[in-house]
Amino acid sequence: MVFQIPRIHFYEIDDQSWQDPQSHSNTNNPLTPPRFPSFLREKVQACLTLVWIKHFPPFQSSSPAALIVKTLQSLLDPAIKEYTFVDFCSGAGGPTADFEREINRALELESIQKYHERNKNQTSSTRRKDANNPNGTLATISPSKNNDDDEDDNPSVDFILTDIHPHIPSWRLACTHSPHLHYVPHPIDASAAPSNLLTQIQTSNPSFKPRKPFRLFSLAFHHFPDPLARAVLKDTLLTSSGFAIFELQSRDLGSLFTVLLLGPLLWGVSWFYFWGDWVHLFWTYVVPVVPGVVVLDGLVSCLRTRGRGEILRLMDEVEGVKEDWRVGWRFESGKVRHTWPFGEATWFVGIKDR
Repeated sequence: MVFQIPRIHFYEIDDQSWQDPQSHSNTNNPLTPPRFPSFLREKVQACLTLVWIKHFPPFQSSSPAALIVKTLQSLLDPAIKEYTFVDFCSGAGGPTADFEREINRALELESIQKYHERNKNQTSSTRRKDANNPNGTLATISPSKNNDDDEDDNPSVDFILTDIHPHIPSWRLACTHSPHLHYVPHPIDASAAPSNLLTQIQTSNPSFKPRKPFRLFSLAFHHFPDPLARAVLKDTLLTSSGFAIFELQSRDLGSLFTVLLLGPLLWGVSWFYFWGDWVHLFWTYVVPVVPGVVVLDGLVSCLRTRGRGEILRLMDEVEGVKEDWRVGWRFESGKVRHTWPFGEATWFVGIKDR
């Protein structure tokens, strides 16, 4: 929708308890809102993961995660293999496992196609040499190598889950399905990420090969108030080679309407997707806290979501970076429809070209 609502940073019930970076240790601050119970936070995050990775016909032709993967591939290809993707504020896992699976599946298919093309070219070359060899002498053909061979031997990229509140059981389960999905078991602050983060993964998994860090914020950046958002962007600009901010909503009436539909949706499908998790079902159907929090926080998320101009303005206000920091960076942004008729995901991507 055309009309855009002014940005308001209301408090979310299932907030990540981010504080000002200078007062992280101040847990006794009387102005700090009461913390949402962790077991209920896990249930709410599980619902958000469901919304990311599932699609519900006829209103959705594919999952929001699949649409975002296509966007990321179109922006980064063919350089996507140069990065290690670090997801901040991963919650219960969100779309990261789907990102990893879909991107690596596409890279594997690309590698297979290149392999067959090389073999086809070598076969054609061998036939031409045989035709030009009237004496019948056996020609020795050594396999051709090109600069892409090393990459083709290992075409996959790695993804890392992190959060200030690690959701280890869900992450551990997700990582069992892929050797290219990893997690950090201790809290990670997106405004002060450790410089040895990738080295930590390599220490526990020697086969892991760090590449240029690319940060992901999937349904997360709107959680940060302006001071913290500037701190997160500063740390990102100084220590990463790229970043992407993905939101399932925008700040307009259409997104507010779409969020309201999540209540009846979760009421209708939770029994199927969460069957056996009786705590989840109790707090969905008997005492409907989980769908209620998803809807209320979703409405607030719409009001918190930033547009391209607001993100760029925050970066301009960052202290401690060079005045010409934009040199060498390029920024892309846009929207993609994930739910008919009004549900749109917004994205903002920064890529360091040098």
